[in-house]
Amino acid sequence: MKDCRLPKDFFFGAAMSGPQTEGSHNKGGKLPSFWDRYSDLEINKFHNNVGSYVGNDFYNKYEDDIKMLKSLNFNSFRTSIQWSRFLDRYGNINPEGAEFYHRVIDCALENGLDIFINLYHFDMPAYLCDRGGWESRDVIEAYANYARKAFKEFGSKVKHWFTFNEPIVEPMCTFHQALWYPYIRDEKRAMTVQYHITLAHCLAVNEFRLAQKAGELCEGARIGLINCFAPPYTKENPSAEDLEAVRMEDGIHNRWWLDVVSKGELPQDVLDTLEEYGIAPYIRPGDKEIISLGKVDWLGFNYYQPARVQAPAKKFDEEGNPIFSDPYIWPDRKMNVHRGWEIYPKGIYDFGMKIKNECPGLEFFISENGMGVEGEAKYADENGVIQDDYRIEFVKEHLEWVAKAIEDGANCVGYHYWGAIDNWSWMNAFKNRYGFVSVDLMDGYKRKKKKSADWIAKVAETKIVE
Repeated sequence: MKDCRLPKDFFFGAAMSGPQTEGSHNKGGKLPSFWDRYSDLEINKFHNNVGSYVGNDFYNKYEDDIKMLKSLNFNSFRTSIQWSRFLDRYGNINPEGAEFYHRVIDCALENGLDIFINLYHFDMPAYLCDRGGWESRDVIEAYANYARKAFKEFGSKVKHWFTFNEPIVEPMCTFHQALWYPYIRDEKRAMTVQYHITLAHCLAVNEFRLAQKAGELCEGARIGLINCFAPPYTKENPSAEDLEAVRMEDGIHNRWWLDVVSKGELPQDVLDTLEEYGIAPYIRPGDKEIISLGKVDWLGFNYYQPARVQAPAKKFDEEGNPIFSDPYIWPDRKMNVHRGWEIYPKGIYDFGMKIKNECPGLEFFISENGMGVEGEAKYADENGVIQDDYRIEFVKEHLEWVAKAIEDGANCVGYHYWGAIDNWSWMNAFKNRYGFVSVDLMDGYKRKKKKSADWIAKVAETKIVE
């Protein structure tokens, strides 16, 4: 593609999260989260035995990190509040936790950065895990209380709010793929978790509306949801069974959330299929009214890879769980071999068009997009600067398709890269590095700009992709 321009008023910045950056897991009154407990119990499950304890030390380095983001000419960034740092086990505000987030927010605003706050990033407080986690209706209510207190505490300063980051990931990683504790494949439990997170989102949106009416939020405040959307594709000449696989892949991973945030309802065809297989969530009387509250002001669209599917070879797995699709290997695919993900920049355009066509009027932004690479030290020059031309190429190609989507009528208002500064990433820890800025784990988590930092700073300043 030719060099292209992004809108001058475009949100351009970075994304991060509390559990992946803050560290200081036992300081400032913070309670253990799921990840802290997981690290305690099974540290061997984490790459190089690096658990959740330190993140990238944002808790102590936030002032310098925010200045670093500003030096990249970013105008905004997203992070999350950690439920386990903000509230105590009785659901009351932890003053030390609240004070820390006030400092972070104030520092961002003082440096001219719009701060986007997300409430939940896979980091359930451990004591709520003991109460059943997202399988429990009680935890839904606890989350609504958490959201209410966050809006009241920070609402006068924060304009951009989100209820969840990637709500599809927890049901997928816990009970669909069995990658996270308790390592059980159970599609019924997976759909229960997904449904309960949906209800929690809707209750949080309602709390936001109530706070708005009460005058507790700043002018122009808005609420959204962030999900990792993967446009589904199948074979060039698909069978009816291949198209059915696409329908359910799209239905569970994409349309489920799009329908909630744009229509205040769940896709009935998906619910019908889940019911047919005996894995539909239990919908209580009054739940439809709760779901009707879930419509948002705007949407975050995380994009890393497409979903290529085909008809499953069998209908059920060894545990009796239904299989709706099998992976389809596209012959022409290009791979990020470090992460095992396909690189397909056009997917960001295709899904942008889907939002435009299926959710008319819904504003969105690219809330995450990034390239994780293992062993980046081998790309360092004689001065120790990582020559990450591969990252420049990755971002450039995706931004070109973002620009084309906007040109073709997509209501896309921003782009946030994940994650500008290398951070801890769940069980992969620091295995794959995403940042424009490196973090040296052996030298006090020292930061150093990579080659891509100068390139992205120019793009952020000029809004010209070249």
